[in-house]
Amino acid sequence: MSTICAISTAPGVGGIAVIRVSGPESFSICDKLFHAQKKNKALSTQAGYTMLYGTFRHNGEHIDDVVIAVFRAPHSFTGEDTVEISCHGSLYIQQRILRALIESGCQLAKAGEFTQRAFMNGKMDLSQAEAVADLIAATSAGQHRLALNQMRGGFSRKLRELRDQLLHITSLMELELDFSDHEELEFADRTELKNLTRKIEHTISHLIHSFSTGNAIKNGIPVAIIGETNAGKSTLLNVLLNEDKAIVSDIHGTTRDIIEDTVNINGQLFRFIDTAGIRETHDTIEALGIERSFRALDQAQIVLWVIDNTQATQQIATLSSLILPRCKEKQLIIVFNKADLRTSEPPVIPNLSENARIISISAKERIGLEQLQETLTESVNLPEGNQADIIISNTRHYEALMHALDSIHRVETGLSSNLSGDFISQDLRECIYHLSDIVGEVTTDEVLGNIFKHFCIGK
Repeated sequence: MSTICAISTAPGVGGIAVIRVSGPESFSICDKLFHAQKKNKALSTQAGYTMLYGTFRHNGEHIDDVVIAVFRAPHSFTGEDTVEISCHGSLYIQQRILRALIESGCQLAKAGEFTQRAFMNGKMDLSQAEAVADLIAATSAGQHRLALNQMRGGFSRKLRELRDQLLHITSLMELELDFSDHEELEFADRTELKNLTRKIEHTISHLIHSFSTGNAIKNGIPVAIIGETNAGKSTLLNVLLNEDKAIVSDIHGTTRDIIEDTVNINGQLFRFIDTAGIRETHDTIEALGIERSFRALDQAQIVLWVIDNTQATQQIATLSSLILPRCKEKQLIIVFNKADLRTSEPPVIPNLSENARIISISAKERIGLEQLQETLTESVNLPEGNQADIIISNTRHYEALMHALDSIHRVETGLSSNLSGDFISQDLRECIYHLSDIVGEVTTDEVLGNIFKHFCIGK
């Protein structure tokens, strides 16, 4: 196994930078370059979890004063002897130290190679390794909580429980096959197996069902901004994003396609989708945009129905029958826009569900936006994550669970039909295979390469 090195801090100039070295020659290579302030303090003689201050030199040149942290195998992130060098954040210093390490025998680490070594050395399973990348990329409290729980092994423990239960069933089924000549012997009680299989099926289904929630946390809760043309939807989008994302004009039907972007509000990531204004039209392109508006509405978790406050009565009469039936299972926020142009109270909307919320704003004048942001945050219907909440956000995990669910369904069918034990055992083994694939017990090099190539270098 080679010894690798890389800059682990973000690219650019900062107060300090960290350069990580991992592998069997970490101490011997760094001892050639590092000179501790206290004499006779070679890195190779130091205990793990200790730090030393000194100078980093190469070919007689003093490069920088550094602090070095020592981690001994197997008690390090990678499970190997590891050195972390904290130097000043100058780009020149970082590159000089990196070059000195490479000239002294290190190889430049590939993207994700430190985490891949941690996986290969049994420091974490594959689902935990993937959570490391999610934790680094987290931009909201929800994403951070989700990645941290997975990295700490919450999902892995649940999968381990499922595999243990499946192995128990499999062992009983295959024990019967070993004694197939003795028909009177039955090691696996069919009623007990059906109950256990049903329990496993319920757990896998629950994990699969959580994917929509996990996807919303990871990629932003979808919020569809809908309404008639010229109600101020695009203006509202621009204000929420704090940038001119959508074209705004007084011409009806300006927005003809879906425009979307994400923004963090009160620690939660929202994905706002500005849609084409809904109205009767003979324009083919605009009609396609309106059709997409309804698709965006159907896929959204939260709907902002923007109503022009100066034409509220007419717009409510026109769109109520089109919008309200589609929002029965969604969080609906009625936004009466252009409140600065009308002093009277907004009209009553008939047949409005109890969970719908109504607020008045002026997107153009930025009036009522804080109230809208608070209402959006309150409308988020996501669980307050704790260690007991297992939420799936990774597409690879979702696909593997779907395959596992299909296998366990075949097991249930086989048990109900008194199918031969060898067929049931095959389906059980397939279910175990797909669950094992998630944590990397049966994963191919191609899959590993695809996962770790998306990591940043130095992690």
